[in-house]
Amino acid sequence: MGSAARAAATVVAAALVAVCLASVATTAQMESCNDVLPPVLVANYSGLACQPVWNNFVLRYHQDKNNVLRVVLSTMYSTGWVGMGFSRDGLMIGSSAMVGWIGKKGLPHIKQFALRGKTSSKVVVDRGFLVSNDHDHTVVVQQAKIYIAFQLRFSYRLTHQHIIMAFGNSIPVKNKLTRHQGKTSFTFDFTTGRASVDGSFPYGLRRAHGALNLFAWGVLMPIGAILARYFRRMDPLWFYLHVGLQFVGFIIGLAGVVAGVALYNKIQADIPAHRGLGIFVLFLGILQVLAFFLRPNVDSKYRKYWNWYHHWAGRLALFFAAVNIVLGIHVGGADNSWKIGYGFNLAVILAAVIALEFMLWTRWSKNSAATPTY
Repeated sequence: MGSAARAAATVVAAALVAVCLASVATTAQMESCNDVLPPVLVANYSGLACQPVWNNFVLRYHQDKNNVLRVVLSTMYSTGWVGMGFSRDGLMIGSSAMVGWIGKKGLPHIKQFALRGKTSSKVVVDRGFLVSNDHDHTVVVQQAKIYIAFQLRFSYRLTHQHIIMAFGNSIPVKNKLTRHQGKTSFTFDFTTGRASVDGSFPYGLRRAHGALNLFAWGVLMPIGAILARYFRRMDPLWFYLHVGLQFVGFIIGLAGVVAGVALYNKIQADIPAHRGLGIFVLFLGILQVLAFFLRPNVDSKYRKYWNWYHHWAGRLALFFAAVNIVLGIHVGGADNSWKIGYGFNLAVILAAVIALEFMLWTRWSKNSAATPTY
């Protein structure tokens, strides 16, 4: 068989595999909606419309002429909590959520929470704008699935509604929710059953803020610092590369800061540690830019003080920038691709620094041995 024929066969095989996977996924979605409800829910929650909405989350729903919305949210479950929030603007802060879990003693719990902030102390139990009757709420676990059933009364008929979904792996203690392990937000049309990405949350702005700062402070500036310390033999090339990379990195990082300020003004995220570290790193970066213009001559008596200030301010900036990147990935709820990508990048940089530092000290020791002292 020729190379062209083999290539064609490969393409056809890949297409068949893709079709099979798509059909399996479609069948799995249909089966999730065809699952039989637990017997305890049949009386009050049968005949609901059904729609897979996110990962293995399935939403069953119906609203009657009195604007009472019946909901059954189901997903795979082993431990922890599962919640569904209703938001006025698509953001977490200011929304109210129905959260269910099975306690440590095996008892079911379902509570309304007011999401007033992103810390545990600002997620307040038995508060919120949702109108409900507690006796209509039920939590059931059957065949490794949790079913959270509740009824809410609205003053209007729901059409396009901002929905938030999340889950955590730890069982709440004293009605205190632990940080979620996964979350999403979308707009759900209760008249057609269609879900769409919630455009009110600035996902693009968040990605731009993270990507710009990660590339500037996590890639360009560490490379510039490495050139300045370990490649001085390439004079004056190392200097021009060092200055160029640091300057470009600072401009890109400044753009990332602008994106971060715009993001904060839009969502008012309560993350003072990340914001404070970012301001501190930006301050150190500005000092480094000023250092370029205030650099004394090599033979100046102030040169050693300038060297000390420039070197240590730069090291502090890169260290706290790395800490803040990790913190930003965490508080931003970034997926595993960000964690793996930056982790690999950081590992490569650290390995290169260790190897180059070892080579530098070896060269210094050889030079010292070659020049006897008396």
